[in-house]
Amino acid sequence: MGITKLAELIRTEAPHAVSYKDISDYTGKVIAVDTSIVVNQFRAATPSLSPLTGLFFRTLTFLERDIKPVFVFDGRPPGEKRAVLARRAEAAGRSSHNHTGTASFQTKDCLELLKLLGVPVIQAPGDAEALCAHLVREGSVDAVASEDMDTLPFGADILIRQLNAKKDSEVIEYSLPKLLEKLQINHQEFVDLCILLGCDYCDKIAGLGPKRALTLIQKHHTIENVVLHVNRKTHPVPHFWKYKEARKIFLDTPQTVTLELTWTEPDEEALVKFLCHVTHVKENRIRHRMETFRQKRESKRAEREKDKAEGRCRQTRMEDFLRVTRKRSVPVDADSSSSNRKRPKSK
Repeated sequence: MGITKLAELIRTEAPHAVSYKDISDYTGKVIAVDTSIVVNQFRAATPSLSPLTGLFFRTLTFLERDIKPVFVFDGRPPGEKRAVLARRAEAAGRSSHNHTGTASFQTKDCLELLKLLGVPVIQAPGDAEALCAHLVREGSVDAVASEDMDTLPFGADILIRQLNAKKDSEVIEYSLPKLLEKLQINHQEFVDLCILLGCDYCDKIAGLGPKRALTLIQKHHTIENVVLHVNRKTHPVPHFWKYKEARKIFLDTPQTVTLELTWTEPDEEALVKFLCHVTHVKENRIRHRMETFRQKRESKRAEREKDKAEGRCRQTRMEDFLRVTRKRSVPVDADSSSSNRKRPKSK
């Protein structure tokens, strides 16, 4: 998934582009979440449980920490990605993959759950990470939370990995501007580097390692020029290589319109009814978690009021956190809302 050995290359060649943080460092931030990654994590970690359960608990953890999540769902995948999706489906024991972008029953349940939690949801026209990256570039959100490294060639300035609810979990943050500066290449050259490393949209030149690929791009700048300077006997170039199509996918901007993102209060009664019916989680467990959420939210509100009285200032006020809207650009066919660069205001 993503770009082959990109994380390893960054650690060795541009370590200053990586920082290690705590989830509390993202208080007051708006984070675009690559939803399919989160769902697949829960499915793999607890195959006997519905991933909706994990999504419910993690979303509340974000909210009570004043992190404003925007959940982005995959749309119709590019045709160039069908081969890799078919291989993944086979590896997972599924007979087919979703190449139409039609929402599955599980996706519809996730959409309903997030709606009841009061957080905004966006349906991407294509891959979710492409839209997440676009939202960061235009200032709609502060960062992208995804395990997929191809969020970086899509142009996300800040990529967050391992943003979860575990105590003492180390969050990894990648800075695209710092990465490009250290590698001394521009974004288009970085996209070509990622294609050479190996991406989801086309084959790669066999036998070409990460450091060699980086050196070639730094020296020759484009894949077209790299091809002229590799030994085709040791590094055969794929026949009918669709690197230009892959490059276009990474560099094209999703079509968007300006709508609004809205955060509202979770609907506890509807959540209890929905989760008990769909996931068979016990009612007392759901209500206990909602009570904990309310208590932590009230505690943070009290902290902010105390800070205000003592002349200290925090990033956001709790009363600004829920029941707010932000204007953002979102896909033309999206059902949900988005926002602009202004910080949230109380209604």
